[in-house]
Amino acid sequence: MKELVGIAEQVAAKLIARKQTIAVAESSTGGLISASLLAVPGASAYFLGGAVVYTRDARRVLMDISDEGMKGFRSSSEPYAQLLAGQMRSRFNCDWGLSETGASGPTGNRYGDAAGHSCMAVAGPAVEVMTLETGSNDRLANMQTFAATALKLLLKNLER
Repeated sequence: MKELVGIAEQVAAKLIARKQTIAVAESSTGGLISASLLAVPGASAYFLGGAVVYTRDARRVLMDISDEGMKGFRSSSEPYAQLLAGQMRSRFNCDWGLSETGASGPTGNRYGDAAGHSCMAVAGPAVEVMTLETGSNDRLANMQTFAATALKLLLKNLER
């Protein structure tokens, strides 16, 4: 968690300096991204909210994305990560949306992705989507790696 908070402190400094805000949608990180951002004192200046979108029901209720709205999308994919990040940005009317969706392990997901697969996206003044494959089935290590990578992706875009 210490590494995550260290990255989150850098993100927080950038967001505060730019007077910008963020909302987070995460799946296989289980709230680690939001927890990291909230562990930084002064988080209320930039963090507007977060959602753990771990199930289909959570997607419907928390993100207001119906099964019909998922036509052409597959969970744990770059297009879905981009949809989640954009949805958070628009629902919270904030500068940045950040999302993560994947398979932390120890097994893969029902879509055929192996454990260690994660897609993440930022939506804001800059947009970027990426896929990470750790090759590991260590659930906790993957969750931490996914969260760190998502925060680094956000930081990279904040530094542009």
